[in-house]
Amino acid sequence: MAKDLKKASTKNDAPIWAKMAKYALKPSIARRFINLNRIAQLTKDADTVVFPGKVLGTGDIEHKITLCSFSISNTAAAKILEKGGKVITFSELIEKNPTGKGVVLLG
Repeated sequence: MAKDLKKASTKNDAPIWAKMAKYALKPSIARRFINLNRIAQLTKDADTVVFPGKVLGTGDIEHKITLCSFSISNTAAAKILEKGGKVITFSELIEKNPTGKGVVLLG
């Protein structure tokens, strides 16, 4: 994953992917956690969100988002999909937003 992110950063001149590659190379113990209620507070409808860590299902989200993260709980994924949102992989996100414009980086 980190290799693909670095390649996308160089190819598309997008520093956001280099930053994500740096986060991906950190040990898993150093990774962050975020709850859905915090994501709901920091985003608005139809945002594309990237979180370099694990998304937990505590709380609820009232708008639809497209989420990409290193890891996501089944509860969080179900709540996002229930509201009409999407959970995508990094390769799908890079294909959709090669330069990283319009992507909200949390964390």
